[in-house]
Amino acid sequence: MKILILRFSSIGDIVLTTPVVRAVKLQVPGAVVHFCTKPGYRGIMAANPYVDKVHCLTGSLRELVTELKAEQFDFVIDLHHNLRTTLLKAQLGVKSASFDKLNGRKWLLVNLKINTLPPVHIVDRYLAAAAPLGVKNDGQGLDYFIPAQDEIAIEAALPAEFERGYVAFAIGAQHATKRLPVERIIELCGLLRRPVVLLGGPEDESTGHIIELAFDKGAATAPPAAGRIPDSPYYFPATAPGSQVGTVIYNACGKFNLNQSASLVRQASLVVSHDTGLMHIAAAFRKEIFSVWGNTVPEFGMYPYRTEFQVLEVKGLPCRPCSKIGYAKCPQGHFKCMHDIKFDLDLPPPHDGK
Repeated sequence: MKILILRFSSIGDIVLTTPVVRAVKLQVPGAVVHFCTKPGYRGIMAANPYVDKVHCLTGSLRELVTELKAEQFDFVIDLHHNLRTTLLKAQLGVKSASFDKLNGRKWLLVNLKINTLPPVHIVDRYLAAAAPLGVKNDGQGLDYFIPAQDEIAIEAALPAEFERGYVAFAIGAQHATKRLPVERIIELCGLLRRPVVLLGGPEDESTGHIIELAFDKGAATAPPAAGRIPDSPYYFPATAPGSQVGTVIYNACGKFNLNQSASLVRQASLVVSHDTGLMHIAAAFRKEIFSVWGNTVPEFGMYPYRTEFQVLEVKGLPCRPCSKIGYAKCPQGHFKCMHDIKFDLDLPPPHDGK
């Protein structure tokens, strides 16, 4: 049976489809599994042994339809379920199933603060779309496969003090309201009291550099006026904590590709992350995760899956969640969901080694 799985974006969402990919491949007799995504995410699935072929939306939808029709699929599992995938399924003309996005219920939570969302992780909603094929949850969690050429040798890539263990901190996120302000990241890093590798893309490199400088030089200037969110919060808190002792920062933002960053996550003692793709990659490696939530909430069903995690959030804010995705800045102007998080960390003991 030839099966096509659709998920065009983004990093975390694609990683969250991996239990479906694995279950279909292993549980459907004779399954040939193809996956369709955008070119920028091809690498997430290219090394997955449960995927026989990856297709990419590189041109027009019409061109993709022509490519996919030639494969003569028997069934399509739509784990994106938007207008584009609906049109794609219609033109392929084969049996299909789609996952329930629960957009109406999400709208109620965002706009009226009425929570009717079921306490079901999105992975289980994805798996429900594969149920017509007789697929069940195997309980094995998420997968992430790193090509051999992208595995990072810690002793060659990081300073010597990181060889005995470190925290991976994914400081990036697509939207600003899902990211801690830089001064709060500095505060949190200080509380970790151990080597910290900052992970993110090239767009996060300058923020990582500021954090690195805060610990290298202990720089401090006056913070902005109370209640004001600086557009570029390039300052260091005046009270760089005594908790800084033991914290060493290595800014890896922009230095590694996604698979290489995943390798650094895999070898970390624990992981701190915003609501973003590296959080789900950490879950695939069964890492203990400190999960930081701003304008989004775990109730959307996208918290770390089948791994130990702690949620850092401000509960009870009347404006939260303000979006199911995020904004370039706080719509209310106060950004309390990030500024007011209490970093009460129940840290595991440092590991000697990885």
